[in-house]
Amino acid sequence: MLNEIKSDADSRMGKSIESLRQELSKIRTGRAHPSLLDHIQVEYYGNMVPVNQAANVTTEDARTLVVTPWEKPMVSVIEKAILSSDLGLNPTTVGTVIRVPLPALTEERRRELTKVVHGEGENAKIAIRNIRRDANSKLKELQKAKEISEDEERRGESEVQTVTDRYVGKVDEVVKEKEQELLSL
Repeated sequence: MLNEIKSDADSRMGKSIESLRQELSKIRTGRAHPSLLDHIQVEYYGNMVPVNQAANVTTEDARTLVVTPWEKPMVSVIEKAILSSDLGLNPTTVGTVIRVPLPALTEERRRELTKVVHGEGENAKIAIRNIRRDANSKLKELQKAKEISEDEERRGESEVQTVTDRYVGKVDEVVKEKEQELLSL
């Protein structure tokens, strides 16, 4: 029973780290990366889908993304979606190819982005602490139901805390990596 609670908390905390990595990949660092456009949605045959499901997104060089829609009518739709996104990008269209140049980041913008990165890291830590709280409350319920002893409950809480500390450390590492990536360009 204790191992199940601990492994459940461990896997959920691991998913929080993956979610954090995914969120941080959306924060651009000045380098072109196809995943930069993943969260932009376009209408494709009546359904809202990510750009990468309606077009091929590749990097031309370090500062340029190339978007090649599967169908010609999608060119203007994708271009408008990129323009209206929160990324502040200005795509240019040549025939059926959309080029998205990434402007260089200013020092001020980099500082703003590091604050965003720290905010995302804090959100991940909150999620991890919530998972710890859930695991500890399950342990308390088991102890109240007399399925485990008080000593087992304390040991379980200690093990959950160890797992929590490890994942909070991972969050700090991921945030630090992203911050260095932002400031090193």
